[in-house]
Amino acid sequence: MRERKRSCIAALALLAVLAAGCTGTQGTVSEKAEFTVGEDIRKGDITEFYYTYDSSAFPPEYRRYRFYTEDWKYYFYHEKREGEEWPLTEKHITVSGTVNMAEDGWDGFFGYLEGGTVVECGENLDSGDAGPWLYLYWKNDGGEYREFAFPSRQALASFEEYCEKMKGE
Repeated sequence: MRERKRSCIAALALLAVLAAGCTGTQGTVSEKAEFTVGEDIRKGDITEFYYTYDSSAFPPEYRRYRFYTEDWKYYFYHEKREGEEWPLTEKHITVSGTVNMAEDGWDGFFGYLEGGTVVECGENLDSGDAGPWLYLYWKNDGGEYREFAFPSRQALASFEEYCEKMKGE
């Protein structure tokens, strides 16, 4: 009986150690409610960033900017949709393109995100809001912590200007 009790205690101790290892000190997303780019999220952690503006006003307006990595290379994709009906879909794309970025270009992009915060994606009750909707995909985001916010309206405006220059329109 005593040996069985010891076995149970040992098994419980092992489970506790394993559980601690799963939630340990590796900066898991469950430890925080908000992450700061440049502090908690480093440049090398970012895999994708989306900026989407979608207005249903007449005429409707749609813009998307996507920064992403693929095969250890950096890219910037831009898309503009135009038409008279809403929602604007892929058939309404009038301008789009992909730019292959050098590493220093990725550094510049990262500079615009620095100081911004990422929180858990949640239900958004801003019905009819055109955005921009901002999502940052990064290593260890747990599939939940992706909703991005710039540190200020000025930082957002600077980022939008940067994207306009990047696409060369």
